[in-house]
Amino acid sequence: MRLTKYTHACVRLEKPLRGPSGAADGGSHHVLVIDPGNLSEVEEALEGAEAFLVTHEHADHVDIQRAAAALENNPRLEAWAPEGVAVQLRVAAPSAAPRVHRAEPNTEFEAAGFRIQTFGSQHALIHPLVPVVANVGYLVDGEVFHPGDSFTVPHGLEVGTLLVPIHAPWNKIGEVVDFIIAVRARRAFPIHNALLNSLGTGLVEGHAKRIGQTYGTEYTHLEPGESVEL
Repeated sequence: MRLTKYTHACVRLEKPLRGPSGAADGGSHHVLVIDPGNLSEVEEALEGAEAFLVTHEHADHVDIQRAAAALENNPRLEAWAPEGVAVQLRVAAPSAAPRVHRAEPNTEFEAAGFRIQTFGSQHALIHPLVPVVANVGYLVDGEVFHPGDSFTVPHGLEVGTLLVPIHAPWNKIGEVVDFIIAVRARRAFPIHNALLNSLGTGLVEGHAKRIGQTYGTEYTHLEPGESVEL
């Protein structure tokens, strides 16, 4: 599986399309995107995608208009999102409404040839005066976990790759590190870091890398547009 990070919280996952015999089908790939938000390169991320997943309704995780345009322009593209987001996408892309599905916590489904498991139910608290919205974390093929804006731990499962919300209005460094320790994935990469400059990135990721390594997690920085093979 190839993981490509885009700016902020958006990632693209690709794996070879396999024929009936199980062999890779030439150069064809399944493509799944998570959280194509307004701080990310939405059109580039969704190019050729078969599905995208949305963790929650905030604009930095889903750009409704651009995601809706992708749905209407690509008749193969499907979407899964919490119901509030799904309703907005159906309204913005009426011709694609049957391809927009509700994502609920503690369920399993298949999207773009990937097996998806869902965890969590709400966004982390920003402030008591800021409404809490639904948030669904996605575990893809039992390997990659994208928590959205939460520190939900996929209980009872061994996670290979953790996507870590490094910086947000709702977190602090200690909570980020505790999340890495709790999940204990073999490897971790950053998401949710568009509001950090290079100095802040180095500070936060330094703690993530040093303490994560102590508990068996190899934390590695990724730049927007950079890919890794998992």
